[in-house]
Amino acid sequence: MAERGVRWGILATGGIAAAFAADLVAASDDGRAAKIVAVASRRPESARAFADRFGVARAYGDWESLAADEDVDVVYVATPHTAHRAAAGLCLAAGRNVLCEKPFTLNLREAEELVALAREHDRFLMEAMWMYCNPLVRRLKALVDDGAIGEVRTVQADFGLAGPFAADHRLRDPALGGGALLDLGVYPVSFAQLLLGEPDGVAASAVLSPEGVDLQTGAVLSWDSGALASLHCSIDGATAATASVTGSRGRIDVPSGFFHPDRFVLHREGRDPEEFAADPADGPRSSMRHEAREVMRALRAGEKESPLVPLEGTLAVMRTLDAVRERTGVRYPGEAGARYPGKEVADVSGQPYGGHLIPYGGPAA
Repeated sequence: MAERGVRWGILATGGIAAAFAADLVAASDDGRAAKIVAVASRRPESARAFADRFGVARAYGDWESLAADEDVDVVYVATPHTAHRAAAGLCLAAGRNVLCEKPFTLNLREAEELVALAREHDRFLMEAMWMYCNPLVRRLKALVDDGAIGEVRTVQADFGLAGPFAADHRLRDPALGGGALLDLGVYPVSFAQLLLGEPDGVAASAVLSPEGVDLQTGAVLSWDSGALASLHCSIDGATAATASVTGSRGRIDVPSGFFHPDRFVLHREGRDPEEFAADPADGPRSSMRHEAREVMRALRAGEKESPLVPLEGTLAVMRTLDAVRERTGVRYPGEAGARYPGKEVADVSGQPYGGHLIPYGGPAA
């Protein structure tokens, strides 16, 4: 890997996989171009169409062939999250490094299994929490860590989509891990825990759909330090998608799209507000190139996880998401207490999957 660019495999061919592939073109690694060498889908025609679109040499009609491809340095897993455990686990067990889309898995148990597999096979593993790799978010965290606003007292963040989504849409399908929390709420929770770590207390309430997924969820996280986080997510109404961090000596406000900001404002008593803006050279605010660069940097350094998206942090977020669901009664097929324990998970590996692209433009084909 020292003399060439990192070779990527893409597992799944929906909208988020296409967006990542396009951004990967712009993500160089120490001057070496990243290269997609293989793509896989459970539908051969989807894999072939994706390969033709992005100039990928090998198109596999099954996941196993991609996992076994020794020319692949790292696999980007872009399936819906109900398949993350199976897809990422298959790749890790076959000796591939893995970047796995968010939310990392359906629940903490699955997340712990993936981390254990990565450590057993001595492979790199990272959740694709692109927010953590965003240069402006990293600047915000550095300011908070350096005491720019004093001791953090409160964090507020929200993320909601207008809908309405039909009962058969993936966001309302229990068999696809539907609901607001895992798809959207993972961002407010991850933002709060980026700044404060894992909470000591979790309270939550939700409005559930007839299918049993959360249409909207509100959570209050608490820390023994006295800090609180007020978080909200919804697939039943478009929220402002803003964030604010208040400390003992100031406040930081992040405007709409806090998880990929183009600016934020630092307020401190006795000083004029200071605006921090994204560097245009960093590319579009929706770009996933930063997480790709972090993966490639870590692989070149021989690291098995990223300091920007550490595995223990990912597990901590999953613990919080599980705790929120425990309090709101959301269960998925196969979990204890699920309303549809016998429902099989559909094969949607080749279907359009919007992921975080939904808020700006709808699901990509």
